[in-house]
Amino acid sequence: MAQHVALTGAHGFLGWHIRAALQEFGQEATTIPVGDGFNVAEAAAAVSGATRLIHLAGVNRGADTEVSEENTRFANQIALAIVRAENPPAVIVYANSSQATNGSVYGNAKAAAADILRVAAEEVGAEFQDALLPNLFGEHGRPFYNAVTATFSHLLAQGQTPSVNDDKELTLLHAQDAADLLTGAVDVAVSREREVNESVSGLLVRLVAMDAIYRRGEIPDVAAKFDRDLFNTYRSYAFPEQAPVQLTRHADARGSFFEIIRSHGGCGQSSFSTTEPGISRGDHFHRRKIERFTVLSGSATIALRRLFTDDVFEFQVTGDAPVAVDMPTMWSHKIANTGADLLYTSFWTNDIFNPQAPDTIEEAVHK
Repeated sequence: MAQHVALTGAHGFLGWHIRAALQEFGQEATTIPVGDGFNVAEAAAAVSGATRLIHLAGVNRGADTEVSEENTRFANQIALAIVRAENPPAVIVYANSSQATNGSVYGNAKAAAADILRVAAEEVGAEFQDALLPNLFGEHGRPFYNAVTATFSHLLAQGQTPSVNDDKELTLLHAQDAADLLTGAVDVAVSREREVNESVSGLLVRLVAMDAIYRRGEIPDVAAKFDRDLFNTYRSYAFPEQAPVQLTRHADARGSFFEIIRSHGGCGQSSFSTTEPGISRGDHFHRRKIERFTVLSGSATIALRRLFTDDVFEFQVTGDAPVAVDMPTMWSHKIANTGADLLYTSFWTNDIFNPQAPDTIEEAVHK
């Protein structure tokens, strides 16, 4: 799947997920500013030679005039870059919305933007893909803006009680699945199979249950893909405030005992490692996998960094006061033996390792 991707809206919610997905294949996106920061010559150069241009940038909140004018403005800017590119992209993908047909101001603006890009694609002989995306949810969405899932997860993680103001049926798609569709990793039929219908109230019931279970340090039932994706979304708002998970150590003359994990459903895999002093393990991230580290004996530092940021969180852990640290999805992480003795560590993941699809992507915690 070697390709050169040009991307607008790279620093938004979906853009972050697309960049994370591309990294699994060792690719980076060339980012193109739009709006007031748009420069046609620079944009045309960025687009030129791209195998795929993905247009994400848009406005979905604001005054009617802003929503209408900005969405078409961004599309016109990118269309100009496309036709001026020396070597136009072979495929042009527009992250449209399923609301494009509902007659709303936002829907009409998205539909108009699609028409602008379609004309530009036809002019340069490129394939145009109009991706009508449903309600997206996923890690690190912006509360009170991107989606109700983000708002509910944020409020629950902060110990608040969300309420339902407008109960309606939603068609939901995880942002990593949308990323797979937009980058061409899966086709439309596969993407449709990953969509889930749920009411706003039903969504809240699921999240409330997950919050209650996770606050006890336990893993909820994540057997179903949607529940796993929803739990990973919730966890992105619970970290680092709810980390590490405190474990109860029972000790007597015979030795000590403590529980590492309680999982309420789904498969899982446990493993164990020894690590020599001064050595580290990890420096990778996962797109979907849930993973828990627990030091059994020795001293270690567990370090984590959210992709495309510089902030590193570190936890000093020992086997004498055992805790569990869960790795958020799309955070690079590693564990280093910082003691003088051999480090014993337990690892648990919610899936059975598949070497054909490891979901383990190299990324150093410390750049």
